[in-house]
Amino acid sequence: MISEFLQTEYRACYLCNGFYGPSFGQPVCSTCHMFLFPQDINIPDDGSYNQKTDSGDSGNEEPDAEDDFYVKQDATSAVVMPALVTKPDRLADRITNLSHPRDYQLEQVPADLFDNLPTEVLVDVFKYLDDISLWMAGSVCRRWRQILFAETSQDQWHHFIGQRWPLFRPQSRVKCWRSIYAQLLHSAPCRYCLESMMLQSTPPIEEDSWRHRRLRSELKTLRTDPPEGIQATPLDRHCCHWQASITGPHGSPYEGGLFLLYLQIPHSYPMRPPVVRFITKIFHPNISRHGDVGLDSIHHNWSLALTISKVLISIQSLLTDPFCYICMEPAIGRLRRIDRRQFDRVARLCTWKYAMHDYLIPTHISLDGL
Repeated sequence: MISEFLQTEYRACYLCNGFYGPSFGQPVCSTCHMFLFPQDINIPDDGSYNQKTDSGDSGNEEPDAEDDFYVKQDATSAVVMPALVTKPDRLADRITNLSHPRDYQLEQVPADLFDNLPTEVLVDVFKYLDDISLWMAGSVCRRWRQILFAETSQDQWHHFIGQRWPLFRPQSRVKCWRSIYAQLLHSAPCRYCLESMMLQSTPPIEEDSWRHRRLRSELKTLRTDPPEGIQATPLDRHCCHWQASITGPHGSPYEGGLFLLYLQIPHSYPMRPPVVRFITKIFHPNISRHGDVGLDSIHHNWSLALTISKVLISIQSLLTDPFCYICMEPAIGRLRRIDRRQFDRVARLCTWKYAMHDYLIPTHISLDGL
């Protein structure tokens, strides 16, 4: 379990173990992520469903595939339509179609099509990609990587870092911003969440609302008198998306590391708690491999007296004193109870590898065999 947690790419989703399809190297597959970690946390779970009508059709009956036609009825008319060749898609069929690539389409593409594309065409296509897609396109083949690295300047990679990780501050003079970007990208537990940080299409919020005044007051306090080792800043003007940073506490195996977090503030804040996730990998029993934080105050015991600053302070203290009996990663909690020395060693190595980007570049720290 420990070696599985430490691997760079995951063979299967750790929630469904590949039942809903490949996870493409991420800890959670796209289907599980869609159901368990929605991008818009403001959509109420009202349990709405389609009620049965008086037509007597429960909605479960399916047309006979052997018939040439079937009648589709509504309240005003009856329309004769061609029968379906296959049965209507069920939920399992839809999930399968969404999560599995269709190999027959690849067979129709000539093998040398991408190799024969002119450089000018590739450069024009790459202009429409975002920063993460640009980096992933560089992993397709050596030619694409050479074109991308030649056409993307160091200032552009610096700009990408400022947009994606605004709280990252290098501790020394950076010679290659592309390497820093690669380190930050590989240190993110989940690229789905990393991408959702930039999805800031939120509806307008009343400027004079209680939520807005409360967040404005909290932001002022965070900027004028921030807690030691803690920073936070909103990513959009409505303060729905935040990024925070926590410096590893002194005396802990996380000392010296800079851990970045992503916060989603609901429209009903402070009546509802924020959603908090780590966007820097960390070896901790109360933080899952997906980045979720097992903190009771933001799940079950939320109070109006709590603020973003107090939540971040609680998470910082959790790094010093984790709770190992009920935790997000039971294997890590068991390791800390049984072998504290080995736990500190692995946690320190993970901190060096994922949370100290510009200190150890380009040092490679192997976590194999732990």
